[in-house]
Amino acid sequence: MNRRSVVAITLATLVLPRTLLAQPAKRVYRVAILDDAVENARAHMWQVFRKRLAELGVVEGRDVVYEARYARGASERLPALAAELVALKPDIVVCAGTPPTSAAMKATSSIPVVFVGSGDPVGSGLVASLARPRGNVTGTSNQTAEIGGKQIEMLRELSPAAIRLAYLANASNKASVAVFRQIEEHARAMNVTIRMLDGRQRIELERSFETIRQERVQGFIVSTTGLLLEHRDQIVHFAAREKLPAVYGRREYVDAGGLLSYAADVEIGYLRSADLVHRILRGAKPADLPVEQTGKVKMVLNLKTARALGITVPQSLRLRADEVIE
Repeated sequence: MNRRSVVAITLATLVLPRTLLAQPAKRVYRVAILDDAVENARAHMWQVFRKRLAELGVVEGRDVVYEARYARGASERLPALAAELVALKPDIVVCAGTPPTSAAMKATSSIPVVFVGSGDPVGSGLVASLARPRGNVTGTSNQTAEIGGKQIEMLRELSPAAIRLAYLANASNKASVAVFRQIEEHARAMNVTIRMLDGRQRIELERSFETIRQERVQGFIVSTTGLLLEHRDQIVHFAAREKLPAVYGRREYVDAGGLLSYAADVEIGYLRSADLVHRILRGAKPADLPVEQTGKVKMVLNLKTARALGITVPQSLRLRADEVIE
């Protein structure tokens, strides 16, 4: 090897570390999460969301850090929590449902906001339309127009004499109110009366239970909202104690001993929302991403609970169930 080659190799060796040091640091994203429920209400779903992002190459601790805030059932805390998250200057804010999204929208008009599973994003004012959201907001919707009507039909199949029904929801949630209006229309067409009752916190839930007793409600529907999910044991036990048929908007109620759930597959919403977040982190604009309808609906039936309630489940209903718990 000649002297010129030795000098070249030496210079290359000396320059290489400086070149590596001069390379820009890899971008680490900051993703904010805003949830109106307690931490464990949607813990599994948020794990699904993070896992999907990791599969897409956005790995926690390497490519992304998460900042999560939970209102723990106190919706009045959402504006302050949203402002707190926005002050951290995240790359995106991901919200569980309508109330957190509304709070995030008031806190920022520039940071992208993605909602997960809004019942009626147009009716509740989150987006201008599903196809063209506009602004800095997009997401997924898990409520199809037919679900509410089907839930009433199933209650009537389980208890044909039931004509006085209730819809247990978060009364402060605009999406829940919009969904209830659709359910009310279905009820009128079936000559059934239904009223909306509040269940967002324990005190409202107890009042609603008393209303159901006093008005001799013959069956009820429970909405998908995460705030009610925190009280699933109390709701399921109340239905058992009062011998009332109930159709739930989340399968977790059936796992807790509830009779029947008929709802969109919530997990799909978190998976598809992760996909939207990934696209936005890679440069897409929320206004250009249509709201995705995650309309896959599943029915889960608990026959053990039906027997305890003294309800004979029609064979037609059993055959339509995606899953039967014996």
